[in-house]
Amino acid sequence: MIEAELKAQLREAGVVRTNLGRRATVERAIYRDTYYDTPAGQLEREGRELRLRTVETPGLIRHLLTYKEAAVDQASGSKPEYESTVSMPSAVAHMLEGLGYVPSIELTKECENYRFSDDGRDFLATVVQVPEIEGTFLEVETPAEVQYLAAALAAVRSLMQNLGVDECELTTELYTDAVRSTREG
Repeated sequence: MIEAELKAQLREAGVVRTNLGRRATVERAIYRDTYYDTPAGQLEREGRELRLRTVETPGLIRHLLTYKEAAVDQASGSKPEYESTVSMPSAVAHMLEGLGYVPSIELTKECENYRFSDDGRDFLATVVQVPEIEGTFLEVETPAEVQYLAAALAAVRSLMQNLGVDECELTTELYTDAVRSTREG
């Protein structure tokens, strides 16, 4: 399954939040992400990701292991994604390191998740703030098979416009790259 996703750095986050609030109830969450790579950085060079994430919501903590293949759509950065719940993240971290992967970067995302359906399609819209990066971001995603990716991305783009996002706000910059840049200087 491909995560058909677009991301924007918002100029009017309040407007977008209001519009999302008309569609769904917000779920606040903290994401604590550790990205793994080979010591030589092979996954990053190939556009792939291996991530161990802890999601903290009121009353619940979940752990997820995610592998993302290289982007199948360069304009959006949409990637095939495989994810599984993990019951013992420390054991998985030990396994990954035993297989030769090393933590390449860790970051925290403060998220407001909105889940809803629109025109027969399920969406997850997430308002994101990363303490180390200036600004507020919006990620909107919907699952799609590769043959339907263009239609899914068109639906995401249309929804973002309806939420008050201007085309010039779209970005493909990765949080990991932005955090690295901030830390370096």
